[in-house]
Amino acid sequence: MKNKGGRPTIMTPDTLAKLEMAFSIDATVGEACSSANISQDAFYDYLKKNPKFSDRIAELREKPVLKARNTVVSKLGESYANSMDYLKRKKRLEFGDNIDHRIAGNLAITFDNAFTPQPEISSPE
Repeated sequence: MKNKGGRPTIMTPDTLAKLEMAFSIDATVGEACSSANISQDAFYDYLKKNPKFSDRIAELREKPVLKARNTVVSKLGESYANSMDYLKRKKRLEFGDNIDHRIAGNLAITFDNAFTPQPEISSPE
């Protein structure tokens, strides 16, 4: 195809590959653009013209999460602590460290976020 004139595109297949590699390790837009040697403006201009690339970025950014999840689940059997840690996070009500906080009397809250118990005041009978 003959060049129509004007500036050649910066979004070459090599540039897109660099962006995809960066997003596959959950890089920020700034980091991805830096690794691909493009400006963030060029990146966002490309996204406006190619909205499906946004979906591709979202897919790529899930890869590290899925890899980490796979590692966590595959290592559960290696120790009781790993298993309990996982259960405490996934099933908090059943396995979490549920602490029942009950306070009798009035509380005064100071600006340093400390709680100071106040003596109970009995009402005249």
